[in-house]
Amino acid sequence: MLRHEFQPGRLVVGVFLTATGIAYAGDAAGLWTTEWSAAIPLMVAGLFLAGVTAALTRAIRRRRRAPER
Repeated sequence: MLRHEFQPGRLVVGVFLTATGIAYAGDAAGLWTTEWSAAIPLMVAGLFLAGVTAALTRAIRRRRRAPER
């Protein structure tokens, strides 16, 4: 099996998507109430943090791959 490089930005997006799904699943099960607008701040925060994480990861990987003089 071919291995791929780890992409932490995608992990962050997945965590926030899962949290949004859990919030609405709990509402559907009747455990708590979730407003329809709850997904907006969760997704905006998740996408922002994923972008920051991806940018930091890219910068770190570039710096490590750069040839030393």
